[in-house]
Amino acid sequence: MEVIRSNFKDNLSKVCEAIEEADFLAIDGEFSGISDGPSVSALTNGFDTPEERYQKLKKHSMDFLLFQFGLCTFKYDHTEEKYIMKSFNFYIFPKPFNRSSPDVKFVCQSSSIDFLANQGFDFNKVFRNGIPYLNQEEERQLREQYDEKRSQANGAGSLSYISPNTTKCPVTIPEDQKKFIEKVVEQIEELLKNEENESLELEPCTGSVSEFKERYIVISKVDDEERKRREQQKQAKEQEELNDAVGFSRVVHAIANSGKLVIGHNMLLDVMHTIHQFYCPLPDNLVKLTLLCFNILNSYFVSRLLDTKLMASTQPFKEIINNTSLAELEKRLKEIPFSPPKVESAEGFPSYDTSSEQLHEAGYDAYITGLCFISMANFLGSFLSPPKNHVSARSKLIEPFFNKLFLMRVMDIPYLNLEGPDLQPKRDHVLHVTFPKEWKTSDLYQLFSAFGNIQVSWIDDTSAFVSLSQPEQVQIAVNTSRYAESYRIQTYAEYVEKKHEEKQAKRKCTEDSWKEMERKRLKTQCTPYVSQSRYYCVNRGPAMTSASSLSTLGWIPSGPMDLYGSRWSSKFRTRSGSFGSLSFPPSWSSSSGYPGSRSPSSALKTEVKKALKVSALPMSSSVRRPSPSSSGPMFSLVLLFLFTYLKKTFFIVSHRHGQLQL
Repeated sequence: MEVIRSNFKDNLSKVCEAIEEADFLAIDGEFSGISDGPSVSALTNGFDTPEERYQKLKKHSMDFLLFQFGLCTFKYDHTEEKYIMKSFNFYIFPKPFNRSSPDVKFVCQSSSIDFLANQGFDFNKVFRNGIPYLNQEEERQLREQYDEKRSQANGAGSLSYISPNTTKCPVTIPEDQKKFIEKVVEQIEELLKNEENESLELEPCTGSVSEFKERYIVISKVDDEERKRREQQKQAKEQEELNDAVGFSRVVHAIANSGKLVIGHNMLLDVMHTIHQFYCPLPDNLVKLTLLCFNILNSYFVSRLLDTKLMASTQPFKEIINNTSLAELEKRLKEIPFSPPKVESAEGFPSYDTSSEQLHEAGYDAYITGLCFISMANFLGSFLSPPKNHVSARSKLIEPFFNKLFLMRVMDIPYLNLEGPDLQPKRDHVLHVTFPKEWKTSDLYQLFSAFGNIQVSWIDDTSAFVSLSQPEQVQIAVNTSRYAESYRIQTYAEYVEKKHEEKQAKRKCTEDSWKEMERKRLKTQCTPYVSQSRYYCVNRGPAMTSASSLSTLGWIPSGPMDLYGSRWSSKFRTRSGSFGSLSFPPSWSSSSGYPGSRSPSSALKTEVKKALKVSALPMSSSVRRPSPSSSGPMFSLVLLFLFTYLKKTFFIVSHRHGQLQL
């Protein structure tokens, strides 16, 4: 069944009913592209770790759009010993439904669009009639907007039907519009006098009149009961608009909440796009993704995922299935020792003919995926004693395949595990090689020709992994490259260690740069305050100048967050632009002021003036910065005071020994 925006609302109940009654579900997606940067071969390196593969796909694939979603539900009829199938093909597009809704930006890959066009894909159904959607955060924000609008209306009557506050200033009417307004006023007064007429339709008053659509103002006389009825109608309409905006996300929520087994073929991208578009942006790392998937899949019931490509690549199927691409897998599973499943379309639903091969239509691919699962699951039943012809989606025979997503082209890690730690193979036979950009694969084969069979997995234009057939040859290969000028060879363990060190060094460099900035800002350390003395010790520069050389005391952003203005301190600045510092008693920080204020309190200013004995020193709230080009004789005097009200500006101040510690 083809589902677009115009018939989505009418068919949503059928979709939810099909999901609820199904034994398992099969899904598939079509995208506007696969990779926005690296080639597919570079995006799927043979020695990626699950974390690295996740980061690559997250970085290079999530700006594309999942714009067709196929869903097939399968229910087993024990009487007829056959499956009843219901197929849905959804066209999806994030069309903004009003000015406050998200305006989604996405990218397209020309090769993907060309491929789908050659397969007969109808892009008009996506862009003109695609079903909208919102993720959970967008839905929450929209509901809050409606609730706030409704609460405002309930607080002072309906904003739609109550006149504006009479205390507002009168509106000035332009001369050229006075006659029109006077005519409207006369019509309204006549309406109020005439008891027979209940409404008044004013003439169009827009600046430009559309040929197809004119907008009118209709004035109606209503009592309280009628006003409440209209308000209820308005709220019902708003709720309907909200449901329309959530759109296809309601189908995804129904799938996740059903607790049914969800089947896909090579479904890692399908799962990532589904979470990213209809739930929330993907988390930073794979650990958080597995936690997120666990929360989504287990929010209501124990939902499960199964990847038929992984299933076909694992024992006992691995030895008898040579090609695991979806089309070839479907053909192979019709042959001995497998048997094709008996599947019929439900009444009112279209059927698919596998001989016509409607591949890369999401609904058809989901259907083929379901057929492959049934054939392989039933094959597992042949190992039982006595053998079973039918193995259900709840059978323990298929549990080893649950919640494991196939990792394409990874040589020694077949899947990404959503339920536990990933496999960590020993890669002592793998070398990391760097070389000139001009090198080709043939150059690498020639370089390692003395080591027998090898496998090459490109990382980028100047590096690749080379897998040797015998681990004991690794050190020999490394030793031969020690004096080479054009290339370098290191073990996989050395490569991982160096990568980790570079990551740590980069992090430390960032931290050190912030610390250096902070050190320069506070290079003159504060002297402890002596509580029994009115003398305040000031750190001095090379030479002391008079108070008259001080510039205006201003509020200046300080610390690592300078560019964002999230930290503030009061500083004295000399005319030369240099700085110093002064310590002060804790009581100053409790001077009256406003939490989060960017200007000091008057009491604090007074104490500062007294401490410096500069009674006529002007104060200012303006943001100032020292001139980097200032030169000449300098004395720097900086007053650094951070008071406790600044807790709301992204950092916390604490007291210790009469000083403020950041």
